[in-house]
Amino acid sequence: MSKNNNPVEQLLKEKPYLLLDGALATELERHGSNLDDPLWSARVLIEEPEQIHRVHADYFKIGADCAITSSYQASIAGFKSRGIKEEEAIELMQQTVHLAQQARQETGGKARHALIAGSIGPYGAYLSDGSEYVGHYGVDDARLEAFHRPRLEALIAAGADLLAFETIPSLQEAKVLFRLLEEFPEQSAWLAFSLRDASHISEGTPLSECVEVLGNHPQLAAIGANCFPASIATAFITGLKQLTDVPIIVYPNSGEHYDPVSKTWSGEAVCTAFEDIAPEWYEAGARLIGGCCRTTPEQIERIQQKVTIG
Repeated sequence: MSKNNNPVEQLLKEKPYLLLDGALATELERHGSNLDDPLWSARVLIEEPEQIHRVHADYFKIGADCAITSSYQASIAGFKSRGIKEEEAIELMQQTVHLAQQARQETGGKARHALIAGSIGPYGAYLSDGSEYVGHYGVDDARLEAFHRPRLEALIAAGADLLAFETIPSLQEAKVLFRLLEEFPEQSAWLAFSLRDASHISEGTPLSECVEVLGNHPQLAAIGANCFPASIATAFITGLKQLTDVPIIVYPNSGEHYDPVSKTWSGEAVCTAFEDIAPEWYEAGARLIGGCCRTTPEQIERIQQKVTIG
């Protein structure tokens, strides 16, 4: 396989770590968008794309080195359930990249060098039943390939700088995604699992096994986890660092509990402490750092202020 384009590797030669953006969907809600829909943030893509542009711009303005597109919940099957034909669904998926690109261009300054990561959410996100935090889908590889291929192709064709395989709960699904990626040998992707605890992904597979299977893949730009409680991040990074030299990526959620049935959050938010513990994540070995659900541009900006490399 020819040497692929790995923009993460290139940027990390210039910067000690990359600052990711924070929540998209919960920021859209904060701005008044209604996400009570199986399509989640993809509903806003159809009805209020300017709101997605606005959130991307907010993160670029505070210095984020990377924007993750609003395609997490977007799929041919999901759009089809809303009466949207395949051709239009592909155009909508590509628009997620274009909205982020426009926000990057209009922000200017340092944002011009920021990356656009095309979000590939798990099959479980389409099921809209919380399966991305369990992982046992009961489907074969062919079903997963057919589900993921159109979005992967659309995001690459739209010009995403790399792909973000995120909230992936199963090793089976991760393997399928990288097999598909091999059809595009010039591309790279990061792999962010959802976690059961600091040393197991959601379905229960040990992190060590995941790294053994995929940790040396030539198209792997970074490996880590997202949408997990920040309280276990340091332990997770410390353990993962012992297993791999690939850049480690973490973007936890606020620490609250998400109920996929009622689609509500409960419990205590620990976002206010994000910026205080993020320096620990860097010291432990994380090199791509950001936030997931319920985190804000203000909190991401404070991470940047606290994780200063002298």
